[in-house]
Amino acid sequence: MSCALVLSISGCNQKTQEKNVVKTVKVQKARAYGEAKSLSFPGKVKAASEVKLAFRISGPIARLYVREGQLVGKGEVLAEMDSRDYALQLAATEAEYRQIKAEAERVIRLYEQNSVSENDYDKARLGLQQITAKYEAHKNAVADTKLRAPFSGYIQKRYFDSNETVAAGMPIFSMISSSSPEVEINIPASEYIRREDFEAFTCNFQLYPALDFPLELISINHKANLNQLYTLRLRFRELPGTTLPSAGMTTMVNIAYKRQSSGLVSLPLSAMFQINDQPTVWIYNEAQESINARRITVSEITNDGRIIISKGLEAGEQVVTAGVHFLSEGEKVKLLPQAEKTNIGGLL
Repeated sequence: MSCALVLSISGCNQKTQEKNVVKTVKVQKARAYGEAKSLSFPGKVKAASEVKLAFRISGPIARLYVREGQLVGKGEVLAEMDSRDYALQLAATEAEYRQIKAEAERVIRLYEQNSVSENDYDKARLGLQQITAKYEAHKNAVADTKLRAPFSGYIQKRYFDSNETVAAGMPIFSMISSSSPEVEINIPASEYIRREDFEAFTCNFQLYPALDFPLELISINHKANLNQLYTLRLRFRELPGTTLPSAGMTTMVNIAYKRQSSGLVSLPLSAMFQINDQPTVWIYNEAQESINARRITVSEITNDGRIIISKGLEAGEQVVTAGVHFLSEGEKVKLLPQAEKTNIGGLL
């Protein structure tokens, strides 16, 4: 008799303990769908301008004034060609020009006095135009014996030495500008079609881990390359007191998109269950440490396993996302502790 009583009391205590067990749940805040997002793409720093410089005329190189890696200013003479032949040509043309010009001016004066025919006047006028063009061309040829820097920058490479003969258009130097460098990235078509939603650009480098360099968009190539990617060119914005990265460095470019206000929210698919064939989620009541069921309207299920909710839920509300089929209305629960950032894998 006493044994049966003890067993009965023991069984009742066990059932009471089971009823008092508070389940641990994992919750997640409902996230606004279509909110500002960002994507990162690998890129490379390039000089704002990079050109190969050549003489516009042919002949032997008389002097080279700069070396590789040297900083030069806009308009500075970089090299000079032997100008003797071009100077002699100019001198002969100049003498011819002066003679024809004087004769043409005499004929024009006589024509104004009706002393010569219109035919003589036309010959004099056209002859002056012809010799003037020839004279200007020969002056340009002499000026072109000096190769000047088109902008301020650095000499990257020298292709010839003094006393070598070069043809017109053969590169003598390659040069990059010293102005703010640019960054070039390639994006897929899926992002190219959303280019109007691009809002801000930044990039970071392993050499500068604590810095995000602001960028501004220069241009987007509207034709895909052989890899079916679209090229974006970006320029560094001024960052006082900071040395800008050099051409040739690799970087990661972050594109921030405009914030979209759609009124939709998203959750993991695992948060949803059904009551009477109606999509439902458990809402966590922080004050009462309990859960309550709420019906929702699902407008879409995404490929990455999330549900898009158009009605029944607000962004920021806490929703149970795991074990939803083992809970009941009004049940007391406790939250699963968040993993510490330093406790990777939850091993400690």
